[in-house]
Amino acid sequence: MIGALVARKAIAGSFQAMNRHDLAGFMSAWRDDGVFIYPGEIHASGTFRGKSAVEGWFRNFFDQFPKIQFDIQDICVRNIFALGGNNVVAVHWNIQLTNRE
Repeated sequence: MIGALVARKAIAGSFQAMNRHDLAGFMSAWRDDGVFIYPGEIHASGTFRGKSAVEGWFRNFFDQFPKIQFDIQDICVRNIFALGGNNVVAVHWNIQLTNRE
């Protein structure tokens, strides 16, 4: 249970960093072997493996959307007892954003 609380707090902080366009703050929670999956069949979709690939995706995202507001709905943690930072986390969110175009 403690592991889930720690993970949820870290994730909430990461989304606050995204709302501020603080890429370094957001990426500080990612491991070098982290994986980000953006679903769908659009240009931005795909699986991005490794911290640098994930950072590149979010850099493009921030460039495209100068105003972002994430509202976290749910945070699911696979291993609620994990304390070592090695876990799987899924986040369900709503987002409001303004496209630069």
